[in-house]
Amino acid sequence: MIQFYAPDIASSLTLPESDSRHAVKVLRLAEGDTIQVIDGRGHVYTCTLVDAHPKRAAVEILECRDQALPWTSQLVVAVAPTKHMDRMEWLVEKAVETGVNRIIPLLCRHSERKELKTERLEKIAVAAMKQSLKAVMPVIDPLTPVEQVIAAFTNYQRFIAYCDRSIPRILLAANYTPGRPAIAMIGPEGDFSPEEIRSALDTGWTPVSLGPCRLRTETAALTALQTFHIIDQASSCND
Repeated sequence: MIQFYAPDIASSLTLPESDSRHAVKVLRLAEGDTIQVIDGRGHVYTCTLVDAHPKRAAVEILECRDQALPWTSQLVVAVAPTKHMDRMEWLVEKAVETGVNRIIPLLCRHSERKELKTERLEKIAVAAMKQSLKAVMPVIDPLTPVEQVIAAFTNYQRFIAYCDRSIPRILLAANYTPGRPAIAMIGPEGDFSPEEIRSALDTGWTPVSLGPCRLRTETAALTALQTFHIIDQASSCND
């Protein structure tokens, strides 16, 4: 079933304009049809369409159920936005499809993108959430200085991935403990500066490699996230 997204559906009983248009104009839904609406906070509503208005379709809620994410620990990716936004948009789409709780765009010394508007990324995240049949919207932070992220997440497994071979690294897949909150930090195309790496290591971050090949920024971020999920799933199968 196609999912519609309305963060305030429980109080408004109305779909946003974009979802109303899609339901009425594209899907040709009419009064009496049953639809499924998510609020981005883990609730799934089974509704009946009572007013097929193309700008403000109204519904009656028949049932509400909770739908938890299919993984149990908090998974965070902190990544420097790419120079070309289409690659960052691709990452957000695939990260949400794969499964992520929070995406933090990083501002680093070598960042090629110093400004970022998150509205477009949030729209892509909503579409990916609906497409992958999830009911929880991941948090997308504003552009955040890397120093702030380095100092935070003290209760998480903290991993920093970089390309500088002069500073020893260990394989992420061999050092992630499944079932515990984790954050992977990925630098810009020009990599983290030596000072940023040293600051992270001095603060307790674990230096990691994602494998023998050099990866693009967005590929590295998705690889780290997939590594978390693969190890979590393997651990669940062995329990």
